[in-house]
Amino acid sequence: MIGNALILMGEIGGNDYNFPFFQRKPVKEVEELVPLVINTISSAVTELIAMGGRTFLVPGNFPIGCSVIYLTLYQTSNKEEYDPLTGCLKWLNNFGEYHEEQLHAELNRLRKLNPHVNIIYADYYNALLRLFQEPAKFGFGNRPFPACCGIGGPYNFSLNRNCGSVGVKSCNDPSKYVGWDGIHMTEAAYKLIADGILQGPYAIPPFNWSCLNSETNKKSLDTDYSLINIDTTLSKTLRQE
Repeated sequence: MIGNALILMGEIGGNDYNFPFFQRKPVKEVEELVPLVINTISSAVTELIAMGGRTFLVPGNFPIGCSVIYLTLYQTSNKEEYDPLTGCLKWLNNFGEYHEEQLHAELNRLRKLNPHVNIIYADYYNALLRLFQEPAKFGFGNRPFPACCGIGGPYNFSLNRNCGSVGVKSCNDPSKYVGWDGIHMTEAAYKLIADGILQGPYAIPPFNWSCLNSETNKKSLDTDYSLINIDTTLSKTLRQE
């Protein structure tokens, strides 16, 4: 079963970073956690390879500098700290990019050690960041930050009155919002992230659907079987009865 599965590894590390950042720990201190997180991801993949795992989708982390809870917690009048294109906090996104760099390096190392295994990187970071770079293009209007479910402040979010609290209401149409509650995204945003990974260009190497031949396309993938050829250089056909 493991050998025929597409194994989604994580996302791992988000809450490990959230905990100290929510306590306003210095970014240099949080950076010390990055090697530990990367090692945990690598160890988990290695263990599953030993158990027969052959195809892994390993996500990176989201651009937390665009997260409403962070924008509220670290709100500042210093405009230099914000990306002029997105309005996200630059230093927090720089931290996210640092994590991604370290993860990329480790995945490349694992690929060399295990040439018979497909290890795909899912670029959650850029798949979500594009929604803040061009929100109108994806149906979110020109103000992508305010939460659908929340109250108060410039982002419709309060650290003291979260979504689900008495008197806190949700918007009428969540599909017009990137963020659901100031922490998590809406289904509309998650769908765009998933599409960006499955259809490209946010999977490295990309998914290759060419093995779905004409005969397979005539059948129901839900009731029969699905075939996915993950990597042209390390091609492997997955079947699930």
